[in-house]
Parts: sequence; C-alpha cells; structure tokens
Amino acid sequence: MTNQPVFVLGEELQALERAEFETEAEFQELLARHPRVLDFGSLADGRSLRLVLVAREMGVPTSTESAPAYWLDHLFVDADGVPTLVEVKRATDTRIRREVVGQMLDYAANAARYWPAALLQHSFEDTCAKDGRSLEEAYGELLGDQGDRSREDFWTTVEERLAAGQMRLLFVADRIPLELRAIVEFLNRQLRQTDVYAVELTQYRGDGDLRVLVPRVHGEVATAAKSPSGHRTTQRTTREEMDKAIASRSDLDVRRTATALLDHAAAEGRLECGTAKYRSMRIYYRVSGRDVPIATLSLREDPAKDDLSFAFGSIAYHLGHERAAAFAASLPTLPGLAEKLEALPAKGYNGWPSVALTTLATEPTAVEEILSAIQRLVDGQESTA
Repeated sequence: MTNQPVFVLGEELQALERAEFETEAEFQELLARHPRVLDFGSLADGRSLRLVLVAREMGVPTSTESAPAYWLDHLFVDADGVPTLVEVKRATDTRIRREVVGQMLDYAANAARYWPAALLQHSFEDTCAKDGRSLEEAYGELLGDQGDRSREDFWTTVEERLAAGQMRLLFVADRIPLELRAIVEFLNRQLRQTDVYAVELTQYRGDGDLRVLVPRVHGEVATAAKSPSGHRTTQRTTREEMDKAIASRSDLDVRRTATALLDHAAAEGRLECGTAKYRSMRIYYRVSGRDVPIATLSLREDPAKDDLSFAFGSIAYHLGHERAAAFAASLPTLPGLAEKLEALPAKGYNGWPSVALTTLATEPTAVEEILSAIQRLVDGQESTA
C-alpha cells in the first residue's frame, strides 16, 4: 500500500503527508489526552461511547502481595463501567506481531484478579489530580444524571465486570500487521464476554502544527458475529425484581434465606442494584464512616448456582487486612466457603469467596451467624469473635 497524502480543502488545497510517530511515548501521550480517537461503538442504552482515562502505566501485579510485575499502557473506562485495556506499539516494534498478544492476555488475566474497586477508584482520582481536573467534572462525565449512584458503586461495577471478563482489549499501532489482525479476529470469535480490537491510527502532518489522525478498527466484524448470549447487557436489578426472582425459587428455606439477607441490608445498610446479566444486588454497610461493599447476592439462571459472595478486596482496602482477617474468622465454617476463606491470607484478602444459597438454607444458624459477623464488623468488634 502506498502512502497517499490526505488533502484538506480550505482557501487552498493542502496536502498532508503520512508521518510516523517519533516515539512510543508521544503516541501514548496522544491517546491519554485524546481518547476520543478510540471512541467507536456505543453504550448499552445506545449512547455514543466516550472513554475516560483511569490511568497511564497502570500497574498489574501477579499476586496480592507483590509489586506490579507489568505496566499496562492505558486503562480507560466507559459510563457502563466496562474497562478498556490499551497497549500501544509502533510498527517498528517487532513485538506488535505476536508477543503483544501474550502481554495483553497477561494483563487482562491478572487485572481481573488483582484490581479491586478501591484501587481503580484511587488510580482514577489520582490521574484527575495530576491532570488538574476536578473530580466533579470527571465523575459528571462517567455518571451523568445517575444521581442515585455513588462513586464507590460505579467502581464496584467495574471490578465486577473485570472479574466476569467483561472488558475490551485494544491493540493500538500506527500499522496493524496481518498476523495481529488475524489473532484479534480469532480471539473475538472465541471470547464470549471480552471484545478484542486492533486500532490502526494513522497520522498525517501538514504545514505548521496541522495534524490529522485517522483511526481504522479491526475486529468489529468478528464482534458482530458473536452470539447474542455473548454480548454484554446492562441490567440494573431492583428490589422488586429480586423479590420476584426469589419467589420463583421452589425451596422455601432458600426464599427465606435470600429475603432475610436483603431485609437486613435494607434496614441496617444499603442495597445497590446489580448490573450483571443475572439478578443481583450489592450489599453495603456503613463502617468507620464510609459505605463499604460487604457482599453481593446473586440469583442465576440455574437456581442451584444462586450464591452470596463476600467483597474481601474492598473490605481489606477500606478497613485493612487485620479487620478483614477478623471478619473472615467470624464467618461460619460452611461447606464450600470454609476452604475459600482459608485461602484468603495467601491472596492478601483480595477475592470474592462465595457460598451457595442452598448451603446457607440447610444450615439453621448460618444466616444469623453471617449477620452477626457483619454487625461486629460495623461496630468495630470483630476481635471478640
């Protein structure tokens, strides 16, 4: 393909010649300042996509106790809470052909495990501070008129999407080789929740500071070909919808268990509408002066998979490892949950240990013990457990 110029017609016709990015740092800075060049597609409600920068050089650890082992070039997020991981390479970098794919999959796999909501929120707000941007303006762009949705709720949604693999992976380069294009299209056909794209961003320069940027996206055809079940849907579950789903369960004890958990949270804490494809609600309690996400109650398509999961990543971040450890020790030793709680110290208390509602329903004192553990956490008395 020849490097044909682009013509700008004003008072005179001006030819803009294709120009390489001088350095990868220049390329990265351009994307951080102007993410709109990556805004293709739309949100769940049909609005145009607008990516917002969370961080440049976002650290990616490979365990809860290690320092970052990798550094992602850019992390963006949209108003639906879908994270977008971006890796930038110039065509002169031979890693753009295959090696960059392994890099990106490393980033995505570890981000899903080791980026809790609180870390994401801190990174975003730190980036805003460095850029001299007010948080009101930044959150206004993300949350819009969703006045009932707190900042913490939004980042919890981002964390949940990461954990479920609901993200975008973008390879950005000034030239996309055929090898990378083929891999992107293959991954897009195989991955149900994750969308993968290669964006070729061509730069043209004219007289003075005049520049034209032309993005070309590869992978959209493969995305469109995915089955409808593979597409993300944003569904904010109301309490009324949860109650209706609970009423559809055939096991009376399961219905009582789910209702008791939600009633306690509604009376003593706060319920937040979940955004998963299945019915779910996040459970918050006021601890040490802040709303802390403690658990999520999920009702799946298969009732046997209904569960209660505990948000230990956020608990540890907000309250510290010592209080997270005490809370874990105060929870009942239920089948399926006990071994997950025992594994938490090795993970730095960063995880979502869960227990099936059918298990809770068969243990007569399980719900009472869980609510008691939560109350001790709220009161700051976990050490008495």
